[in-house]
Amino acid sequence: MTTPAAPLPRKRSIIEPFKIKVVEPLPLRTVAERERVLEDVGYNLFAVRAADVTFDFLTDSGTTAMSAAQWGAMMTADESYAGSRSFYRFEEVVQRLTGYQHVVPTHQGRAAEHLLFSLMCKAGDKVPSNNHFDTTRANLEQLGVDAVDLVCAEGKDPTLDHPFKGNVDVPRLEAFLTEHRGHVPFVMTTITNNTGGGQPVSLANLRDISAACRRHGVPFLLDACRFAENAWFIKVREPEAADKTPRQIAREVFELADGCLVSAKKDGLVNIGGFIALRDVAWVPLLRSRLILTEGFPTYGGLAARDLEALAVGLDEVLEETYLAYREGVTRYIADGLTRVGVPTMRPPGGHAVYIDARALLPHIPAEQFPAQALAVELYRAEGIRSCEIGSVMFGKRPDGSFVPSAMELVRLAIPRRVYTQAHMDYVLEGIAELAHRRATLRGLRIVQEPAFLRHFTARFAPLA
Repeated sequence: MTTPAAPLPRKRSIIEPFKIKVVEPLPLRTVAERERVLEDVGYNLFAVRAADVTFDFLTDSGTTAMSAAQWGAMMTADESYAGSRSFYRFEEVVQRLTGYQHVVPTHQGRAAEHLLFSLMCKAGDKVPSNNHFDTTRANLEQLGVDAVDLVCAEGKDPTLDHPFKGNVDVPRLEAFLTEHRGHVPFVMTTITNNTGGGQPVSLANLRDISAACRRHGVPFLLDACRFAENAWFIKVREPEAADKTPRQIAREVFELADGCLVSAKKDGLVNIGGFIALRDVAWVPLLRSRLILTEGFPTYGGLAARDLEALAVGLDEVLEETYLAYREGVTRYIADGLTRVGVPTMRPPGGHAVYIDARALLPHIPAEQFPAQALAVELYRAEGIRSCEIGSVMFGKRPDGSFVPSAMELVRLAIPRRVYTQAHMDYVLEGIAELAHRRATLRGLRIVQEPAFLRHFTARFAPLA
C-alpha cells in the first residue's frame, strides 16, 4: 500500500527569483567603532561612509543590483553626443510604457522636478498632492510655491490596515481647486506615496483625481518613480484589476494623467537616471532649452548612453510578476517579523520599504527631541543598520523656520532591489528585536547645526543626557 504524500505547506519560503553572480563583502564594524563614527558625523546617518555600514537601508534610490541583461545592454551603448541610438531605444520603451510621446531624459528625479517646476510654477502658486516627498517639497518651496498635502484620512494612521492609504482626499482636492482657482499650475500624485509609508494609490482614486483635474482645467502629473510597485498593489488589492498584468495597469494609470516625472533610480532598476514624459508638446520646447542649459543635449540629458541602455532594460524587467511578488513579499516578511516582536510598523506594509512607528515605540521622547532620528541613530550604533528618518527632522520645519511636529515619526528601512537575501533579513530582524527590549533607555537629540532647506541631509545633532 502506497503511503499518501504529505500535503504541501500552505505558505512557502520567499525565494529570490534570480541567481547571484557577483558578490561584495559586507563591512563589519564593532559597536565602539560605530560610536566613534557617529560622533565624527554629528549623528547624521547621511554623513556615514558606506564602508562603515553593514546593512544599508538609507534609500532604495540608485542602490539596485542590475541584471546581466542590463550590464550586457550597456556594452552596446552609442555614446554619440547628439542623436544616439541608445536614446531612441530608451525613448521607445518610455513611449510604450506610458503612452506619452514626448520624453526628456534627466540625470535623476530632482533634476526633473527642478526643470518642470521652474517652468510651470511661480511664487504664490499652490501645488496639491497626496504627500510631497522631501526634494519635491523643497524644489517647490524654494520657488515660493506652497506644497500642500491632501492625503486621505486613512493615510495618517499607521495602525490602520487599509489597502490604499496613499489615496488623495478627492472632496478636499475639489474644494482646494475651487478655492485657489488660477493659482494651481498642476496637481501631483506620488505613486507609491513615499512620505506616507510607501502606500499605494488605487486605480479608482486616480480616476477620480483625473476627473477633478479635467473639470477644473488643471493638468494632472504623476510622480511615478515607483509606478510598477503601485501597479502590483492595484493588481492584488483592487478586484477589478486582478486579471490585468502590471504592464496593462501601469499603462492605464499613465493614461489618466497628462505627464509624469520619474526618478528611474527606483523602479527603473538603475543606479542613475530620470525623465519627464508628457502627452502635450506645449511645454517641451522650453523644457529642452532649459535641459541644454543645465543637464545636456536632449538626447542624453546628463546621462551616459550606457545608463540609457540599462534603463531601457530595467523599465521592462521591473514589470515582471515574479519580481514584483518577490519585492512585496520581502517588505511584508520584515514588517510581519517586526510586528511579532512588538515593534510597531506602518500597516499594511508598503512596496519598497518598512516604516517603523518611532512615536509608538518611543513614547517617552517628544517630537522636538526627534524620536525617529534617535531610533535611526541607535539602529546604526547597535546593529550597523543605516535607515532614514521621516519625521520632524525631515518635515518639522516650515519655510519661515518655525517648528511644527511632523504628522508621523517614522524610520524607513528602504530595501535595495535584488541586493540582500532572506538570511540577511532574518539577522536584521533579530537585531531590531534586541533593540526593542531596551527601548526605554533611548534618549532624544537636539540639532546643533542645520541648513535652510533639506536639513536632514546635512544637519548635525548632539544626544541629550
